[in-house]
Amino acid sequence: MYQLDEKIWFWVLGVIPVIILFFLVLQIWKHKTQRKFADKSLLKRLSPNSSLFKSILKIIVLSLAFACLAIALVNPKIGTKMETVKREGVDIVFAIDVSKSMLAEDIVPNRLEKSKQLVTQIINNLASDRIGIIAYAGKAFPQLPITTDYAAAKMFLQSMNTDMMSSQGTAINEAIKLAKTYYDDEEQTNRVLIIISDGEDHSEEAVSAAESASEEGIRIFTIGVGDVKGGPIPEKRNGIVLNYKKDNQGETVITRLNEEILKEIAKEANGEYINGKNTNEVVEKISSILNKMDKKEYESKQYADFKDQFQWFLGFALFFLFLDIFLLERKTGWLKKLNLFNENL
Repeated sequence: MYQLDEKIWFWVLGVIPVIILFFLVLQIWKHKTQRKFADKSLLKRLSPNSSLFKSILKIIVLSLAFACLAIALVNPKIGTKMETVKREGVDIVFAIDVSKSMLAEDIVPNRLEKSKQLVTQIINNLASDRIGIIAYAGKAFPQLPITTDYAAAKMFLQSMNTDMMSSQGTAINEAIKLAKTYYDDEEQTNRVLIIISDGEDHSEEAVSAAESASEEGIRIFTIGVGDVKGGPIPEKRNGIVLNYKKDNQGETVITRLNEEILKEIAKEANGEYINGKNTNEVVEKISSILNKMDKKEYESKQYADFKDQFQWFLGFALFFLFLDIFLLERKTGWLKKLNLFNENL
């Protein structure tokens, strides 16, 4: 197993074709100039010690020096041994509502951003649990499969927005059905699904889907974001509110937090409803629930003790540069006796 620290230095390899091109242009120019000056036999008599082979060899050596220097700057590392790390944790899937109603600003800064904050803080308090992310509106979409890469999870989380789903609405049942495919161990008993939503479910099948999930050992916890009093859905451009969403009668749409449906979903799946207004309370509550659950043990193989290997390539680069100094473009007496470069031909 290996790692490359600074891949950007591979651009140094671009110097090699430039050197070769410069050499070819120079040789063509020298050949044309010499032909104008004298014919081939006369040139051989005038410069008997010239060696085209050594000129080519110098370019090869110089190119190898730059190649080794580039690899040294990249700093390759090789894993010296592989360790099997055993971890215990819970498989947690976050289903995040990205419907247009999540743009309502009845909770600061808005429902969707508040949802991202909640999930981020929950992830920050996890230890070795595996997590997955689902985005849903009218349909559900797998955003991130089950993983222990929390950094990747946060990256995908921040990229989520209400424009990523063409089908609008809030079909919580679709998210629950998709979550079932995330758990890869049939004997696993610690399956958790956390739904973050304003509860405006338009499918009317969420409760039955939650009941079905419960039969498969999935516990569903719901987090409500928004205010029961509700708020309008802003339509913005470049961060500026241009208008508010209106219905077919031209009336401003008021979207409200529906806690009842979220409570019912959680109840059917042996879970619990949590109001998402206070981030700290939500994180503490989820952490307390997870700590009381049975942990699943799983293994992950990792390479340990990665060691730098740049010194080898740096040494080769210096060697080739040193060799280049002694490779003159003309024949040398002591090398001519050895005939290393076919100079007697």
